[in-house]
Amino acid sequence: MKKAIIFGASGFIGGYLLSNLLQNDTYSEVTIVVRKPLNIQHPKLKMVLADYHSLAQNAAYLVADDVFISLGTTKKKTPDQKEYYQIDHDYPVLAAQLTKANGASAVMLVSAVGANAKSNIFYTKTKGEAERDVIAVGFKHTHIFRPSMIMGNRAESRPLERVFIKIFSVANLLLVGKLNKYKGITAENIAKAMIEAAQQPKEKVQFYHWEKMRDLCSSSQI
Repeated sequence: MKKAIIFGASGFIGGYLLSNLLQNDTYSEVTIVVRKPLNIQHPKLKMVLADYHSLAQNAAYLVADDVFISLGTTKKKTPDQKEYYQIDHDYPVLAAQLTKANGASAVMLVSAVGANAKSNIFYTKTKGEAERDVIAVGFKHTHIFRPSMIMGNRAESRPLERVFIKIFSVANLLLVGKLNKYKGITAENIAKAMIEAAQQPKEKVQFYHWEKMRDLCSSSQI
């Protein structure tokens, strides 16, 4: 049996990762790294209270076979670009480095469609640089997930996002062929795809857009 660790367990995708991993018989232990305790108890669950600034001090507790990273923020929550970059780039890369040093063999990273380290757009450039630098850590297997619109019902209120989700619900029918990578996908299905990918260690580095994530969900036993 394997051990898993989640960075971003209190987030939209992370919440589904946590519930599914706790139910998955492949894993005997699930560690989450959170700033504040979550109101959840489970025999498999271990909780590490840390953030980017205190993560290295807690390195001894960051032990797992599979590493799931679903960290991220929004411009509204984090208008300062330096802080935004720290959350979307620096934190995932540090998490990857510390877990790899502790023997982890696979990492599953949530990025975004269009991620490109050479982009002139801050958001896509940040995601691209995070991908590049996590890959450079050198896990035996690195899985990069690039969703477009992340659909589903969030606990927090995001009125504008709800509008876009309704638009994508219709647009998904029109996005075919090479455009299907822009189709929206639910946070729950992203989480399922990440867990299923961890059970299929093939290439050293793999990228997943909508179609590959959909296929992984179809084969998921969760």
